[in-house]
Amino acid sequence: SFVTRTNTCGELRSAHVGQEVTLYGWIQYQRQGLFLVLRDFQGLTQIIIPQDEAHAHVKKLLSNAPVESVVRVTGIVTPRPPGQENPKMPTGDIEVKAETAEILNSCKKLPFEIKDFIKKSEALRMQYRYLDLRSFQLQYNLRLRSQIVMRMREYLCNLHGFVDVETPTLFKRTPGGAKEFLVPSREAGKFYCLPQSPQQFKQLLMVGGLDRYFQVARCYRDEGSRPDRQPEFTQIDIEMSFVDQAGIQRLIEGLLRYSWPEERGSITTPFPSMTYEDALANYGTDKPDTRFGMKIVDIGDFLRRSDIQFVQDALSYPCGTVKAICIPHGVRYLKNNDLESLKKSAKSQFNQEIMEIICRPDGSLKSLLTKFLGEKQQSELTQALNMQVDDMVLLAAGEHKQVCSALGSLRLETADLLEVAGLVLRDPTAFHFLWVVDFPLFLPKEENPTELESAHHPFTAPHPSDTSLLYSDPTKVRSQHYDLVLNGNEVGGGSIRIHSAEQQRFVLEKVLKEDSEVLSHLLEALEFGAPPHGGIALGLDRLISLIVDAPSIRDVIAFPKSFRGRDLMGNAPDYVTPEELEPYHIQVSWPLAEKEAKKN
Repeated sequence: SFVTRTNTCGELRSAHVGQEVTLYGWIQYQRQGLFLVLRDFQGLTQIIIPQDEAHAHVKKLLSNAPVESVVRVTGIVTPRPPGQENPKMPTGDIEVKAETAEILNSCKKLPFEIKDFIKKSEALRMQYRYLDLRSFQLQYNLRLRSQIVMRMREYLCNLHGFVDVETPTLFKRTPGGAKEFLVPSREAGKFYCLPQSPQQFKQLLMVGGLDRYFQVARCYRDEGSRPDRQPEFTQIDIEMSFVDQAGIQRLIEGLLRYSWPEERGSITTPFPSMTYEDALANYGTDKPDTRFGMKIVDIGDFLRRSDIQFVQDALSYPCGTVKAICIPHGVRYLKNNDLESLKKSAKSQFNQEIMEIICRPDGSLKSLLTKFLGEKQQSELTQALNMQVDDMVLLAAGEHKQVCSALGSLRLETADLLEVAGLVLRDPTAFHFLWVVDFPLFLPKEENPTELESAHHPFTAPHPSDTSLLYSDPTKVRSQHYDLVLNGNEVGGGSIRIHSAEQQRFVLEKVLKEDSEVLSHLLEALEFGAPPHGGIALGLDRLISLIVDAPSIRDVIAFPKSFRGRDLMGNAPDYVTPEELEPYHIQVSWPLAEKEAKKN
């Protein structure tokens, strides 16, 4: 529609035989002046280059055109000769005999081939992103992303009365959370900040009586890029008035079920739920991958009766524990250097020592521990850990959170090693959603454990059962925060908010020791009849990357930043002249800038 072609390159079938068609696209492949394959956004069509004298100019034009040149071809749809059909191509039953052709734009020598199976460095892909976008996989990813977002809009706005509101990009600093990008203003010494999320605005919209807000929101964080992070990213941002945690969860389950792509199968709702404490105790993380077992087992009570000194030392502490994970067929699939690597990883990341136990073919155990355990105790330990022949157990003793975190990390590392060795643990086509709830409201600051910081953000409401503890022992308060986890990745997070100005001021000033003046506008708004409200934000980039099984969120963003947060195509960030900086009352310390330039 609206264009001069008659058809796309992906839609011609046997029913079109005999028709004259005009196609536009890129030359994907050309063979010896006999035929070429034309590609557009929808697919591929084989074009037969005429060999007769009457069409000599067409033959010359198409035979000499470089690969990836843009051409217009007009011709007749004909069936392919018997035996030459290509069942792998949707258009594989037909070809187009070219009558006329025009080179609309010739392509110079390419920095890499436009084929999905050709290995290209990520830096080169970023530098020539407009070429990389021509690949089938990126086309598929971006089109699927567009379809999912459109379905989400339908569900929220058309079916459930949400209002799509754009919130400002230029705002002010928010206490806590990630580092924010600063934007200079023409007022000396005054800066805007790019928001980490529309958090305050969506709460203010609830105060304003909009009741149900939604936005495909651009968000910004000034922090290093990782496979699942970008300095600028997109959230499906949602807020509702007069809602509880269960209501938000039902909404999101319905939203995902409605927008889920058919080719990825169906998802089952409601999603299972797990407390933060259970997630940490059983999986060693607050974002468990529940596609496979190897859960952490507490064997502290069992070993309490033993004479093993390091076990007794660990259990003598208030939060001391002894835990283990059982690796199926670990003896068969893990090499000695794999085991050493796992031990080093636990030591370097968590300062945690690890001991292994091996189940021999005769069912007996091999370990430094066995000399302290009788036959009956060894048998009980085998049952407690559900060990089979050739299984390997990794055991850790120490402080509860440290032990769980170390074993949780080893559980994932071990799963990677087992799968590389050929044992499939995680079904790549499975999607295991999980709600994690009952997080702590506050956590000790890493740099100063006597002070507290918000586990998520300072606007999260305390759990109704723990409200009184907020004023007496805030370290024990659970929050009304909830995370949505998919296959071990956090894809969303939200909470019921504090809607009382008095409680919000207490959290900021007394618990977090923050200057509440920075949030005076929000505190004042809460005094003007703010309704109870809550919301959630889904990380759109991460969600789409998991749906399409992309190795990085950069593969589902049209123009992403590099691993170091740079735009390699446009060479941003870039220097500006002193004259351009003058209106903003800023001077650059050039020696520092030159050092940074050399480093880069």
